[in-house]
Order: sequence, then C-alpha cells, then structure tokens
Amino acid sequence: MSETPDPEVIELASKVFDLARTGDSETLAAYVDAGVPANLTNDKGDSLVMLAAYHGHADAVTALLARGADADRANDRGQTPLAGAVFKGEDAVVRALLAGGAKPEAGTPSAVDTARMFGKAELLELFGAQ
Repeated sequence: MSETPDPEVIELASKVFDLARTGDSETLAAYVDAGVPANLTNDKGDSLVMLAAYHGHADAVTALLARGADADRANDRGQTPLAGAVFKGEDAVVRALLAGGAKPEAGTPSAVDTARMFGKAELLELFGAQ
C-alpha cells in the first residue's frame, strides 16, 4: 500500500525544487545542509542539479555538488545535467559540472552526442572527443 504523502513534505520539496530552478544557491545549500537530500528528485526524475543546470545556475550546481549531489544522475528520460547544459548553451554550468566530476559520455543522449548534434566543436574538444 502506498501512503499519502504529507502535504508539508510536498510543500517543502516544491520549495526546494523552485530554489534550484531560480538558482538561490545559498538558501538551497542551507536546506541541503539541514538534511534535504542532495540527490532529491521530482516526479520526472529531475534532480536538484538537473534543474539548476538546465536553468543556467552554475553557483547552485557547484553548491549541490560540494554537498554530495551526483553530477551524472540521469532523469527518467536518461538525460544528464551535463547534456542538458550543453543543449541549453550554458557554458559556465558545463564547466561547473565537469569540475564536479560529470562524465561527458553519460546519459542518452550524452553530452558528447548533444555537442555533436549542435556542432559545438569547442565543447567536443573540452570533452576530449572529436
């Protein structure tokens, strides 16, 4: 049997996902430091890192990775934060994810595949994939 989620927990999770989307890295870090899981995911499997990366917030990505978030955690569609950042053209986020250990070959399509698809030679070079 599935339990009905506590409305307060749902409200808190929604607030934390919004912090990742808006890039409020200080408040987001404080919530994670207080016990919110760094790898919290929404109903689509998007992690806090994925949301921060997709919305172009390198500082939030860095703060989450420093607190143990998985740089390569794929969502339910197999997409990784790095591939999302490549798709969105968020170069600062790409660099933050790479510094945090993200693997360019992870996910479907991978960041390498995405860079090839969009002709981003400079990123292919950065990834060591020509």
